[in-house]
Amino acid sequence: MHHDLVEDRRWVSEQDYVEGLAFSQLSPGPLAAQLAMYLGWIKGGGLGATLAGTAFVLPSFLLVLALAALYTHFGRLSWIQGMFYGIGAAVIAIIVSSAVKLVKTALRRDWFLWAIFTLVAVITAWTESEKVWLFILCGVAAVMVKAPPAFLARPSSLAGIPWFLTGIHGVATFGTTTSLFLYFAKAGAFVFGSGLAIVPFLYDGVVRQAHWLTERQFLDAVAVAMITPGPIVITAAFIGYLVAGPLGATVASLGVFAPPYFIVLIGAPYYRRFAQNQQVQAFVHGVTAAAVGAITGAAFVLGKRAVVDLTTTLIAAVTLALLLTVKKIPEPLLILVAGIIGFFLFKGPH
Repeated sequence: MHHDLVEDRRWVSEQDYVEGLAFSQLSPGPLAAQLAMYLGWIKGGGLGATLAGTAFVLPSFLLVLALAALYTHFGRLSWIQGMFYGIGAAVIAIIVSSAVKLVKTALRRDWFLWAIFTLVAVITAWTESEKVWLFILCGVAAVMVKAPPAFLARPSSLAGIPWFLTGIHGVATFGTTTSLFLYFAKAGAFVFGSGLAIVPFLYDGVVRQAHWLTERQFLDAVAVAMITPGPIVITAAFIGYLVAGPLGATVASLGVFAPPYFIVLIGAPYYRRFAQNQQVQAFVHGVTAAAVGAITGAAFVLGKRAVVDLTTTLIAAVTLALLLTVKKIPEPLLILVAGIIGFFLFKGPH
């Protein structure tokens, strides 16, 4: 976005871009999509935010919809299993690589942020879930330490259109689709930071609590989001499709992108009034450290399921080494190669 919109096309000023990036980091929801909506708002108000958000999400949504349909119908074939066998290991390496980069940029040498990071990483890995209240607590704790305030110096079937509601568990109910929307709306409203920050939150709800997907299916959903263009949180569409067909994909996507959209429309006009406030910045730093810790913990949790033998260990290790040593290597290319390797070396269910 910076290269195309600021440097190349000069549609957006450097100042507007930096402020939009800070606003997106401050607000809950998927960062990249929110930044696109903010820049759209800068250029065209509410209509600009709507058009930018739609253009940013729609292409990847349609592509993921098609992949989810193929996965639903052909996911049990051995060649599909073999590809995701290799892809899963590569995805773990990408998550670890992202965590390493975020640690370098977000934590630096700040001992307090390192403490938050370590605490949340351990809790996420230990409980295999993400605690929203812990994110808020970390943000408040950072405020208190870094910039203390002055005063402190039932279900009904919709089987009439089964094809539109049919997921891997059969025809979904109205209650299931409603739960999908509400769950992903909560994810879009309470998860801070980059797209990967949503992974541990979704794992806890989708796999452990609602039991909508198995661990393998969830990892496949993350992989699909990484091999398609667009925001990583478009994995919501894939999960929604597996649970409740095309309608599930639609409501899950609407749920996860609606909160950041309305946050931009409502919050952007007032944002510049408090963007430089020390308490606000401290809160963002605390939440960011917690998000990086959660991502690291999620990498451990998912890694136990994806890296299961020597082959997947080598795939993950080589992928991570390439990501950390070779600049600007395309992640979709790494995932594609891992899928091909898995296709040839997969020996059966794991």
